[in-house]
Amino acid sequence: MKKILYIGNNLKNKKSNTSTIQVLGNLLEKEGYTMYYASSKTNKVLRLLDMVKSCVSLSKKVDFVLIDTYSTTNFYYALIVGQICRALKLKYIPILHGGNLPSRLESSPFLSDLIFKNAYKNISPSLYLLEAFKKKGYENIAFIPNTIEIEKYPFKARNLVSIDLLWVRSFSKIYKPSLAIDIVKRLKEEGIPATLCMVGPDSDGTLQEVKQLAKTLNVAVTFTGKLPKEEWISMSENYTVFINTTNFDNMPVSVIEAMALGLPVVSTNVGGMPFLIENGKEGILVEKGNIADFVSAIKGLVDAPKKAEIIANNARKKVETFDWEMVKMKWFKLLV
Repeated sequence: MKKILYIGNNLKNKKSNTSTIQVLGNLLEKEGYTMYYASSKTNKVLRLLDMVKSCVSLSKKVDFVLIDTYSTTNFYYALIVGQICRALKLKYIPILHGGNLPSRLESSPFLSDLIFKNAYKNISPSLYLLEAFKKKGYENIAFIPNTIEIEKYPFKARNLVSIDLLWVRSFSKIYKPSLAIDIVKRLKEEGIPATLCMVGPDSDGTLQEVKQLAKTLNVAVTFTGKLPKEEWISMSENYTVFINTTNFDNMPVSVIEAMALGLPVVSTNVGGMPFLIENGKEGILVEKGNIADFVSAIKGLVDAPKKAEIIANNARKKVETFDWEMVKMKWFKLLV
């Protein structure tokens, strides 16, 4: 089997959720690939140096370099690592994660070309980024969706006699967690009881701000912090609707997981979300930042339980196509 160096955020701490490098890397290992990883360094400079060092030291050993690629700071990691790979004649494959990457293509066309036009292949986990890159003339791109092991996600039909909201993400400003508090506050003002559980680590100090907002608005919220995946999957049985409040997105695994579990999803209509969820069929999409739209969508699910059931069933069918047993064949074809 091939040997692969995987470049990405391999941090395993309280401030980060399980990342793609950990999920995909582990799955490829189980299939027999020899995997090397960089980097688990917390300091950004040391992390970059570790990435470069790994490329150089493993250049004669590995067949491919996978690079998790985002639109902000980590864009420059991908840029530097990509050029190192070019110099070492290594086949590198950017995996496109940043929901705001289309803006990066607009603002940094020269740097984008350096990374993406010289890649062995660019992999888009979403049809959203696939379309955006093709519009900019990138032909060396393929769609391989984010994957889950579907058997680990037991489907449960939800009884929407109560509004019990679940939010799962890192606490970061771009994911707009404060909006979840505002939604429950508005429901409360309308005389509609609702509970809210927010699961995830604090990545930029936003968690304390959200806790303070909940206290100020007198909204009862369960904050669990970071949880092992198995634990929050089990806990999700107690909730009836999943909300995704982000301002930017691509193809979030947390939403895919919620769809697999049978939770009807109400999400902002941003980035790759309309490519993942067909509005009204596989979930409900609303304008970003719009509290009233969220509240209306949630109430609509409760008022029409049969519709909510159909949406949940359609969503499960959709994400079953992302099961590793199906997705792995695309990786096998690529990594030959």
